[in-house]
Amino acid sequence: MKKQIKAANSADEKTDSSLTETPSPLETLPFPIVGIGASAGGLEALEQFLRNVPENSGMAFVIVQHLDPNYKGIMAELLQRTTVMEVFQVRDRMRVKPNCVYVIPPNKDMSILHGVLHLFDLATPRGLRLPIDFFLRSLAEDRQERSIGVILSGMGSDGTMGLRAIKEKAGVALVQEPASAKFDSMPRSAIEAGLADLIAPAEALPGKIIDYLRHALIFARTDQSLEEKDQSALEKVLILLRTKTGQDFSLYKKNTVYRRVERRMSIHQIDRIAAYVRYLQENPQEVELLFKELLIGVTSFFRDPETWRLLREEAIPLLLESHPAGGTLRAWSAGCSTGEEAYSLAMAFKEALREVKPTEAFKLQIYATDLDQDAIDKARQGVYPANIAADVSPERLKHFFIQEENGYRIGKEIREMVTFATQNLIMDPPFTKLDILICRNLLIYLTPELQKKLLPLFHYSLLPGGVLFLGSAETVGTFTDLFTPLNAKARLFRQRESVLAEPLAFPASFVPARPGVPRGLTMLKPVANLQSLAEQLLLQSFSPPAVLTNNKGDILFVSGRTGKYLEPAAGKANWNIFAMTREGLRFDLGSAFQKALLQKDPVTVHGLKVGTGVGTQTVDITVQSIEEPEALQGMVMIVFSDVATPPKQKRPGRSKTATSDSAKVPELEHELQQFREELQTTREEMQSSQEELISTIEELQSTNEELQSTNEELTTSREEMQSLNEELQTVNAEQQSKMEELARVSNDMRNLLNSTEIVTVFLDNELHIRRFTSGADKLFKLRAGDVGRPLSEIVSDLIYPKMTEEVQEVLRTLAFSEKQIAARDGRWFSVRIMPYRTMEDVIGGVVITFANITVFKKSEAELREEIARLKAEG
Repeated sequence: MKKQIKAANSADEKTDSSLTETPSPLETLPFPIVGIGASAGGLEALEQFLRNVPENSGMAFVIVQHLDPNYKGIMAELLQRTTVMEVFQVRDRMRVKPNCVYVIPPNKDMSILHGVLHLFDLATPRGLRLPIDFFLRSLAEDRQERSIGVILSGMGSDGTMGLRAIKEKAGVALVQEPASAKFDSMPRSAIEAGLADLIAPAEALPGKIIDYLRHALIFARTDQSLEEKDQSALEKVLILLRTKTGQDFSLYKKNTVYRRVERRMSIHQIDRIAAYVRYLQENPQEVELLFKELLIGVTSFFRDPETWRLLREEAIPLLLESHPAGGTLRAWSAGCSTGEEAYSLAMAFKEALREVKPTEAFKLQIYATDLDQDAIDKARQGVYPANIAADVSPERLKHFFIQEENGYRIGKEIREMVTFATQNLIMDPPFTKLDILICRNLLIYLTPELQKKLLPLFHYSLLPGGVLFLGSAETVGTFTDLFTPLNAKARLFRQRESVLAEPLAFPASFVPARPGVPRGLTMLKPVANLQSLAEQLLLQSFSPPAVLTNNKGDILFVSGRTGKYLEPAAGKANWNIFAMTREGLRFDLGSAFQKALLQKDPVTVHGLKVGTGVGTQTVDITVQSIEEPEALQGMVMIVFSDVATPPKQKRPGRSKTATSDSAKVPELEHELQQFREELQTTREEMQSSQEELISTIEELQSTNEELQSTNEELTTSREEMQSLNEELQTVNAEQQSKMEELARVSNDMRNLLNSTEIVTVFLDNELHIRRFTSGADKLFKLRAGDVGRPLSEIVSDLIYPKMTEEVQEVLRTLAFSEKQIAARDGRWFSVRIMPYRTMEDVIGGVVITFANITVFKKSEAELREEIARLKAEG
């Protein structure tokens, strides 16, 4: 049995024609569809918006709200009063028609496919739901550049991701001015994300849409190909972009660039591209907006979840298997936008490690780059709105994110895996020696010629067996000799070792060369130099052991064999040189290290003795603080040089000075031993203090976790209160509307009954008086306080002793009764007794009407007398 959903105008059979079979994908709808998002308390904004839409606008409007799943919605009825368009509450598989308004029913999510609305049961009745994002994303896919998204008053950030999807498809996004919104969270979220094309009060937005569509229609009716359009003006636009931003879009697909330019022209109601060039020259801020427009791309956590699952379960385990010794893998996310993709890779890698459980330690260093500096800044912050819960599972939110007041922050463990930087893929050098390269949904915007240059560059950047991860609409094309499919459907490929058929082109050669400048330069092999070759041989074979540390003594690099001078310290691994230095060198090395940091000149200590296990070795130590090159500035180089121990020679005699010096040696050794003991005591005290500090830090961390847990509970409670507040706002608005409607109906009925001068008495099923009209007090001894009393207790002027019995008979048989009854004062009344039926066809008592027929009776009597007189005379 089909489930039926009551529509707003359920009595109107014309809605039945809206239920149709799903049309063929080849069918298209010529009219634009406007998706409107608002919270339950946004009734006022919706009324202001619809009140200003013309009757024959040629558009369809689909309203998506936050509604209580258990509440019976009457929003369609409320909105019908404010617009001449037909308003429907959506039923499953209802086809969208122009000049109509469609309202989502409670307890449902809604999507659109080929112009037909589909309803979905809610996965969870409570908690964070994002019905606006869900619908706007489907609208963007279904209507493409003819999709229009509008965000009105509402709490939270629902709708922001949906507007981003619409912008990617070259649709238009409009947002209510926050100052005019009852709840400004949703409008502010969309504006702060940089997605609003037009911002205005709710009542002004329909006019903005009509103006935009009027100019968009002019471009749509133009059948000229791009080559026949004003190429010169388009090139001037690209020049202005390059001058202002430093980025060259000449290698992007011309049609893509032109569509984005046309969209900006429609927003500003500019008909000719030459006029738009002048507008760009006069308004530098528009150049920045066009630059952002060209960079718009939909990004989300784990976009296309199935492909990310295959990356985690198939590609990453293969990479781990190919590195049996463990170590650090390298990855590059090109065109990372605001960072969701790079962080998704980091989370997928962590999950893969938990599943595979390799015996060796692995790390992943991710380099994430994008052309947009603002997007990179947002990615570095790692803060995302609460609506990412639609794309990120609760388990991932719990393990990899920190919940904050307005959303989620990436956890420290994941954040430290990613390094963000601005980079132009087609102009700047690539990252190399990569294990994973992600470039999703970027190649589709570039010309085929540029794609053919980038794919060999990706092959060069990846290590043998490295993974290339492309977007769902992208492929390696003819470069099957460079990449082998790991999973072609998921666009996962592995680099295969092969020789390039053509010389590799680097980004500097991608941009067309200027006249007079050669397109590329041939790299010449340098001539062998005897001196440099000899120096390299000496450095490799005869250079002394050395260690590079930071200014705290932590070892960064080791050259040569240093085992005679350094050994691992017992206990927890410690790579500090002072903990690893062997006995005999430790004290003097520490002294020389501090001197080198202070005086910036090399400090050399001669004649130190260190035990080697088979004797002692004399060593000279040179310590130097590094100033150049800049990359090593602030680091310290320590060089160990073995010195041959001179043989002991017998001498015929010794001088007094030598004897005196020999006498001081035991004393100096004793003092040195005292210093060493004091130093050891100091180190033990510092170790104890460090342990106490660690203990304090752990206590603070525990307290912080408790506070964080409390904060999460408070945040959840606040969200529930906000949701409840929105629901109460809606209930209040609907109840107020119902009260006003009932007051109007009551007034209408009162005036109707008074105008007929028919006395009416309403009784309930127990024959108690429920209501009576004016004039009833002239037949019955009634007062306002008699409501609720039995009719039988009320004194009447009518000569009608069986009235109560006949009322009971009407209730029993449900057949009405009508009689002419006289009053004691000579008046006559037509008494009609009928069952009282409710809208649900339930008997709720009886209605008795008393129509005064005294005049009729007198006329009847006079007529009878006249007839009798005529008979007597005749």
